[in-house]
Amino acid sequence: MAIETIRVAAPAGASPRTLRRFRRPRVRPSDLMMLLEQLGLLLETGVTLHAALSSLREGCPSPALAGVLDAIVDDIAAGRSFSSALARHPEVFSATYVNLIAASENGGFMPDVLKQLLQLEEKREKLRSTLVAAGAYPAFLSVFSLGVVIFVLVVVFPQFGTIFENIRDELPITTKVLMWCSDVLREAWLPLLGVFAAAVWLGRRWAASAAGRELLDALKMRAPIASGIFVKLYLVQSMRAMSLSLANGVSAVDTLAACDQVVNNALFRRFIAGLRRDVEQGESLAVGFAKADFIPPVVRQLISTGDASGSLPKVMGRVADFYERELEKQLALLARLAEPVMLLVMGVVVGLVVSSLILPIFSLSRGLG
Repeated sequence: MAIETIRVAAPAGASPRTLRRFRRPRVRPSDLMMLLEQLGLLLETGVTLHAALSSLREGCPSPALAGVLDAIVDDIAAGRSFSSALARHPEVFSATYVNLIAASENGGFMPDVLKQLLQLEEKREKLRSTLVAAGAYPAFLSVFSLGVVIFVLVVVFPQFGTIFENIRDELPITTKVLMWCSDVLREAWLPLLGVFAAAVWLGRRWAASAAGRELLDALKMRAPIASGIFVKLYLVQSMRAMSLSLANGVSAVDTLAACDQVVNNALFRRFIAGLRRDVEQGESLAVGFAKADFIPPVVRQLISTGDASGSLPKVMGRVADFYERELEKQLALLARLAEPVMLLVMGVVVGLVVSSLILPIFSLSRGLG
């Protein structure tokens, strides 16, 4: 059974970044998971859809979600289908949600689909937490190291300025460089802050530009270490959405159209678009996967086998689960490796700063002796 995709067009001339500015406050993933769980439970107990949504709207703790539920309840009261009402809020409900709800409306299994969507959101949130946790400790160590160095340069080094002034020509090159950095930080901190802010702003503008996004997305897919992480991440995200959609009767074309929103990478989106064109021309999904050199060979083989045996949704779900476990292992390993590497870098930097202070003092003491 093929379900027609309900598409919502963005306002003319509006970029995704511009649209995000008008989506405040955002509906949090935890609020969305609560809605899915409670709505599925109410429908399972025999409550009508309109009554269930009205009840959830009344007790909704999230103002953002309450506003969305207001509009959905009004749309359903006006005669719209649930999937059409959801399609009017693409910032909250992706095309995957709309297609699956449309399929469940025709097939009469909406509580089951809501439960599957809840599981999908829970797995996404778990993956997001894994990514954040893997990068949190190295980021903390980097910021802490930078703070220590700045403190020493701004507070400690000036205390030795008059002492070192008399032997400036005899100072090690590292001490001279650090003394110069100390002077610059203390006397020109405001212009430096402005330069830093401007660099951050320009960097963000470049990253948001078409050329910047293209280069960054290419690095994610091609860089030696990064590609192993990002390709797994994109496979988990796309395969899980495809598996869920195909298993519930959504056509392959509509499934691939919905997956354009799932992955935030231009190269991978072009891969998905290529799959969609192949399917529209009568080719199988396995043909499109076989063309992509960044797809692991085992995935190509599994997709080919699943396509031939008619078990593609199940195979895709297994692939997503496997690579999610692999991604968690890889991120945990990188986090464990990052800790001693960052500590070593901190030790070298702090040791360099301290030695640049201590060695001239020893030299001065020997001269006085």
